[in-house]
Amino acid sequence: MHLRIKDIRQDKDLTQKQIADYLICDQSLYSKYERGERELPLYVAVKLAQYYEVSLDYLVGLTDETKPYPNKRG
Repeated sequence: MHLRIKDIRQDKDLTQKQIADYLICDQSLYSKYERGERELPLYVAVKLAQYYEVSLDYLVGLTDETKPYPNKRG
């Protein structure tokens, strides 16, 4: 599975350290997520999708549509 987390981060001109700080993890751990050396936990994927305002499907490469699904809560 090709995660787009590196591509999105670079497109936004953000560093691994900035994203790791947002996720409250070490930069080295986040780097392993980007390289595919560690599996990306679902809760981290959700936080990243919310941060970048994209769908989880886009984040994990299942679609090229970036727009997240509408929120049905409330």
